[in-house]
Amino acid sequence: MSWLRNFVKPRQDNFMKLLIEQAEYAVKGLDALSAYMRDSGEASADTVRRCEKDADEVRRILVDELNRTFVTPMDREDIFALSRVIDDILDYAYSTVDEMQVLHVTPNSYLQQMVSLLRDAAGEVHLAMLRLRDHPSVATEHARRAKALENRVEGVYREALADLFSGPQDVPHVIEMLKMREVYRHLSNAADHGDEAANVIGDIVVKMT
Repeated sequence: MSWLRNFVKPRQDNFMKLLIEQAEYAVKGLDALSAYMRDSGEASADTVRRCEKDADEVRRILVDELNRTFVTPMDREDIFALSRVIDDILDYAYSTVDEMQVLHVTPNSYLQQMVSLLRDAAGEVHLAMLRLRDHPSVATEHARRAKALENRVEGVYREALADLFSGPQDVPHVIEMLKMREVYRHLSNAADHGDEAANVIGDIVVKMT
């Protein structure tokens, strides 16, 4: 039976490594998005796109491993769900950069605040992943912090919308409103998926303990 243990254990370990790698790319991508909100630089935008594509490849490998593995360290549904929501966070970072460039949106203080909070939330998810197996209670605390940061993003989002709709109602302003609302919504959606990632981590901890 030793051959079976040796076969199964490495494949189980792979899932945690791949999930952690996805979370690392989310942090790197949001670091780059934070830089883009400061300088609107093409290099920062390219880094966001590269992180999103690299993270997609990690997710493809994880799903392939999941389809070929009989025994998993956590429920396979939880592994899949956690991988998906981490991927979604980066997808929204990618679409934020793309739409800002296509629509010629200039970063403002609201965008900078939202992205800064999102980056911190991604960092908490990453820390939760690092602690999940050996220190689940610590992972839970990081997940709670990620959820609190999501609430703060939503607060800034509502402030941004209120400010957006309080200005003059001429045609140029209406066009600007529509463009900014779309970008704000991408970041709000990213925050929602960060909150969902924290929920999945909480569910995993309950099942482990």
